[in-house]
Amino acid sequence: KCSLSHGEIEYCYECRQYPCERYQHIDEYDSFITHRRQKADLEKAQSIGIEQYNVEQQEKIKILSRLLSNYNDGRRKKFFCVAVNLLELSELQEVIKQLQSDKELLSFPIKEQSLYVVEKLQNIADKRNVKLKLIKKK
Repeated sequence: KCSLSHGEIEYCYECRQYPCERYQHIDEYDSFITHRRQKADLEKAQSIGIEQYNVEQQEKIKILSRLLSNYNDGRRKKFFCVAVNLLELSELQEVIKQLQSDKELLSFPIKEQSLYVVEKLQNIADKRNVKLKLIKKK
């Protein structure tokens, strides 16, 4: 509805009024997904172009799928979703590369594999001061 009332724009960053009041407090809390990257993602799409941005998002989807299929012990879905959303693609690719090279990891029970992956992702987040938890509305 918003895009129709502003000249049928496709992405918010194309609007003359962006960033508008909708974005003033968007990253203060999350819903069932994190909102903390919305502004940064719009800026990235604007700077690199929507096609390249979508390519990167497709790669992140593949990484998330791999994490959920191979390293989810039944308790990590939200964590993996938040991590893939908030961490940079290059950081996620590096973790996947490390997992692929660690052949011994496959011999561990799924719970230990899951904790190993969580630790890798958490270490990256800690270095960047990124909290891999949803922010609940107060």
